[in-house]
Amino acid sequence: MKRLFSILAITGLMTFGSVQAQDSTQTEEVATEQVQETAADETAAVATEEAAAEPTFTQKMKTRFIEGGPAFMGIVLICLILGLAIAIERIIYLNLSTTNTKKLISEVEDALKSGGVDAAKELCRNTAGPVASIFYQGLDRHSHGIESAEKAVIAYGGVQMGQLEKNVSWISLFIALAPMLGFMGTVIGMIEAFDQIQSAGSMEPSLVAGGIKVALLTTVFGLIVAIILQVFYNYIIAKIDSIVNDMEDASISLIDVLSDYKK
Repeated sequence: MKRLFSILAITGLMTFGSVQAQDSTQTEEVATEQVQETAADETAAVATEEAAAEPTFTQKMKTRFIEGGPAFMGIVLICLILGLAIAIERIIYLNLSTTNTKKLISEVEDALKSGGVDAAKELCRNTAGPVASIFYQGLDRHSHGIESAEKAVIAYGGVQMGQLEKNVSWISLFIALAPMLGFMGTVIGMIEAFDQIQSAGSMEPSLVAGGIKVALLTTVFGLIVAIILQVFYNYIIAKIDSIVNDMEDASISLIDVLSDYKK
């Protein structure tokens, strides 16, 4: 009987010990998983903070612009705003001034054949663009002879060319002015940096590095403004040259049509 109780006691102790071992093992596994999850969350949080802390290109440009100081940076910004405003206005005007000259010449020729000069003038009056305006002036002087019509076309062509080139010189001014202002800001900033060296009585890089960096920022932004406006300026000039070439070709065609109509 004692032996039976001893066996039962040993069996109970072994069972209780195995249960405790399993519980402790499970507890350790849960703790390990929690530690791993916490480490993963911390790593993700650090990566998110680093991504959020890294500034974008726009933020960097804004910070650099503020560091450059309001004096010269503000003037450079005004050059950019005014230059872009004029460039956009010219681009819109030039696009509206573009005319299908071949179609217009054909319509004018048909109008001359069907309704005479008055019908052709009415067609040109209702058509937008400098080419139609030149045609109207030539048709209006047709009654005074073909030479008078040709002189009117040439003279009014110069007027229309001036309208196309209106305010374009301001864009070229801002292109030249922006980097010049940037260079001036750099020179003034360098003078201030040397004044700091003179006041300190020693040449320490940390003393003047910030001032030199700020001074160079004005040149950088001045060059950026000049590059942006130069692209728009070249496009506008190319567009004007295209319209002027169309005007000249159309004017020659109009004189030929009027010569044939007179006969």
